[in-house]
Amino acid sequence: MTRPAASSIDGAPAPRTLRRAMDARHLVMIALGGVIGSGLFLSSGYTIHQAGPLGAVLAYLLGAFVVWLVMVCLGELAVVYPVSGSIHIYAARTMGPATGFATAWLYWLCWVVALGSEFTASGILMQRWFPNVEVWVWCIVFAGVLFTLNAISARVFGETEFWFALIKVVAIVALIVLGTMAIFGFTPLSPEPHQAVGLTNFATPDGLLPAGLGGVLITSLAVFYAFSGAELVGVAAGETKDPGKNIPRALRSTVLRLLVLFVGSIIVIAALLPYEQAGLSSSPFVDVFEYVGVPYAADVMNFVVITALLSVGNSGLYSCARMLFSLAEEGYAPRAFTKLTRRGIPMLALLVSLAIGLVSLITSVVAAETVYLVLVSIAGFAAVAVWMAIVAAQFFHRRQFLRGGGDPSTLAFRTPFYPLVPILAFVLLTASIVAIAFDPNQAPALYFGIPFVALCYLAFWLLYGRKGITPVHRDEEAPVD
Repeated sequence: MTRPAASSIDGAPAPRTLRRAMDARHLVMIALGGVIGSGLFLSSGYTIHQAGPLGAVLAYLLGAFVVWLVMVCLGELAVVYPVSGSIHIYAARTMGPATGFATAWLYWLCWVVALGSEFTASGILMQRWFPNVEVWVWCIVFAGVLFTLNAISARVFGETEFWFALIKVVAIVALIVLGTMAIFGFTPLSPEPHQAVGLTNFATPDGLLPAGLGGVLITSLAVFYAFSGAELVGVAAGETKDPGKNIPRALRSTVLRLLVLFVGSIIVIAALLPYEQAGLSSSPFVDVFEYVGVPYAADVMNFVVITALLSVGNSGLYSCARMLFSLAEEGYAPRAFTKLTRRGIPMLALLVSLAIGLVSLITSVVAAETVYLVLVSIAGFAAVAVWMAIVAAQFFHRRQFLRGGGDPSTLAFRTPFYPLVPILAFVLLTASIVAIAFDPNQAPALYFGIPFVALCYLAFWLLYGRKGITPVHRDEEAPVD
């Protein structure tokens, strides 16, 4: 069974597939846009409070290392399968269509739930300036803005996400530069002089690791989630110019920038703020900016965090639409989701994803302890489970390639140190999943996440049989805007 070419939703001829309109810089910023959010700007202080200054730095270094492992596996797959929403394609081609099906719906639900939470958080923050405007009004406004940005063209989305992400990056770089100066006692913006503190905060009364290695490991679970979104490079592969060159370049740049931005900011925050109070009352970014004398620090960071939330929502909505489009092209979602506008936008997939995201937002108010708890738990589980699917797919892809007589040196991008890298990544990610069971706050992710995966497999077998539908060899040379 094969799929027909996509058609225009307004009756005019449409491109057969999505347009390749984005460069490496767009890919990097899309990945950064999906990763850098409230987890860094708001929750990083709590991470320091839990694990101690050095413990938090070690947890973020471990998280960055796992991201590197996942991304180098993703690079090989994304160049081999440069199609839209390709994360589930990797799993389907290497481990079977049922696994691809489960991976796709896990990832889609993960971002749909994120949409609702990003809109809500943005609306709450807007009340700082507009206290008389209800939060739901801002949710509708922001949903409309992100829909418009995604509905025009892939290039408009990519360009907007570039600038959204750039605002966040500038804020983080400012924190690192001004904070580093303050560590050595140089605070030219502050009316009050500050003494050099160096790294004295790292030597706490309870030692270098006040919570022990256990604190580092428990914190690393949250850090893994904080880094989720980097895999958006693979989702956008189908709309990337010259994927063989731009995808590897974007992957390398993304990992390096995440390492510098996340670890650098954590080191500065940990050095300047007493870990016992870090992040307990406000954003650690606000605390550091006030320490170094940045005027209107709270208002500046309010704007930056709102931008960060909208950036994550923008990337999430893009990801949801492409995943539905990709599922439909494979034959595992209604055919209507393959319909494209004249500019190559899967409009129906976009509308449905946004609508379900708003439903998720509503459930957070009317069914927070039931439906919404289930959705959030599955989304949290999906963040790590999808990474596990990526590294497992790379392992099986390379094994199949070698058994077929393939020469790894001919691959445009190949995962180094095979098979150590995918195996190590899978072990570390599995350990983080197992550790969730020992954290009462995160345990529901297992209670609901694992049954959801089992339900996806059951639904696949009932609807499509064990072998599923014959894969479509999609045209990978999509038009370029």
